[in-house]
Amino acid sequence: MTTWEDFAKEAPRIAEIFLRRHAATHNLCMLATLRSDGFPRISPMEPRIFEGQLWLMGMPHTTKFQDLARDPRLCLHTATVDTEVSDGDAKLWGRANDVRDRELHQRFAVDLFEQTGFDLRGAEFDHFYALDITGASSVEVIDGHLDITVWKLGETEHVVRKH
Repeated sequence: MTTWEDFAKEAPRIAEIFLRRHAATHNLCMLATLRSDGFPRISPMEPRIFEGQLWLMGMPHTTKFQDLARDPRLCLHTATVDTEVSDGDAKLWGRANDVRDRELHQRFAVDLFEQTGFDLRGAEFDHFYALDITGASSVEVIDGHLDITVWKLGETEHVVRKH
């Protein structure tokens, strides 16, 4: 499984853009899942990085988590608010792995409370998904050119420049 920490070492440019856009939108991303009829679903998501892993968790019994329980494939896209993409944009894709580790959940809840004041300490987590990152891309406008950075598992990060 490719953790966030592993990914950030293998694809530092994309990871930096993802983190910058993630922070700029108050952690908001868009999560693409597959519905039971095979059509895509887009849902807001506030992923968090904790203990070297990117976590997808949220309100229980939502359709996005039902989608991931049935088919773990997903795409996570930083929220784009600028049509000029002046601050960049990033996408991650991979599979969600539901981690059933109550001690980890509680460490996460304590950290979340310390970081945000949102209190889930002592709560039972229905789903607690770690993102196994299998690919990623980012875009940046640099000197009037569009630089697209691409990374796939087992390959090195590389840039394609569009003029």
